[in-house]
Amino acid sequence: MTDAAIPITQTAVEQFTRQYLSAVGCRIDADGERWDITVPETTETDVVSGNLTLWCTRDVENDDGGIPLHSESDFFQRLLTEAQDRTLTGRLKLDAEAGDVDMPSWLSGGAVEVADVEFFPVYDRTAVVFLFEVSIETVSEYQREFLQPVAVDTRSQEPLAGLEKRFLDVTSLGTEFEGASQVKTDPDEISTLLEASQDIVENRIQPEIDETLDDASRVADVEVEEFRQLQEQRIEELEAERETLTEQIEELSSQADDADADERITILKERRELNAERENIEDELSDLRRRRDQGFPEKQREIRNRHALNVRVSPVTVTEIVYEQGEAEVKLVDGQQSSTLTVGYGSGVGLTEDVTCAGCEESLGEHRPVQHVQNGPRCEECS
Repeated sequence: MTDAAIPITQTAVEQFTRQYLSAVGCRIDADGERWDITVPETTETDVVSGNLTLWCTRDVENDDGGIPLHSESDFFQRLLTEAQDRTLTGRLKLDAEAGDVDMPSWLSGGAVEVADVEFFPVYDRTAVVFLFEVSIETVSEYQREFLQPVAVDTRSQEPLAGLEKRFLDVTSLGTEFEGASQVKTDPDEISTLLEASQDIVENRIQPEIDETLDDASRVADVEVEEFRQLQEQRIEELEAERETLTEQIEELSSQADDADADERITILKERRELNAERENIEDELSDLRRRRDQGFPEKQREIRNRHALNVRVSPVTVTEIVYEQGEAEVKLVDGQQSSTLTVGYGSGVGLTEDVTCAGCEESLGEHRPVQHVQNGPRCEECS
């Protein structure tokens, strides 16, 4: 974690801890970094027992047995685990009052503005949102962990990206939402939807995996090249040592020719020792050259195994969401001209059907935004 991220993370930790402890019945008396927690007997938690003191810092220096509270503290990790176990499933209802009717930005382009929107709910639809914990593990600094929501309609199994955003807004820290209850969708259907959602999230995170793999591979390539250069340097050193030994052996051979018997014995013994040393160097040189010519396969395998990725995608929670389906009347204004567009809409989901250009009848969207409204919404090419 970067130094800049620590204060932001600490704020989120404190906000979550305050919300959760309050929700399970604890009373919090905060005085700066010190929180005195009063725990009634009826408190529904296994993490907190008896009254305790929390210190909102990584460096706790006190004599009262206080507990540090930060993102990596044991207390906070246990609190997260308990909160996760208590809220594996849930049910929410989104209606028109749960959020403003949200129109996509491409409906207004150039001089076109969305002057008014009115939503007419017709019936309820059901979707489920799975929250997945994604962990991309590697020994390098490119390890990543994040949460990924996937919302799918229970009938069509189609992904609902707009509902995912609404889900994150509704369940974010500091947001109050009334009406949570238990999931009503059949467990077998949940299992089927989970399989489909698992495929969706795996496809979505593939670019993240590829990017992380590229980063880790570059680090591995650097390590492999550094090792290769060290081995090349070692080969040069051994070749120099062998050359020196060869010169010394030749010099001793010359000395032996002119030496007397006793001196000759000593010289020949020294020459045998140098010959043995040279043979050892030649064996090492031969082995290094062979492995170099093969690309140092064992070392490459070791390095690349260390930088390989271990990707885990684990479902954490499932939330059933009932949302209203109906029609939205959108008034588009372009200077003195206006046009009213009626389109399928879902509360928290957004548009549920395509909007086509009144000219070319191509689908409008981010790639083809509305530019004019003469006789209906038109793209730039049909203005």
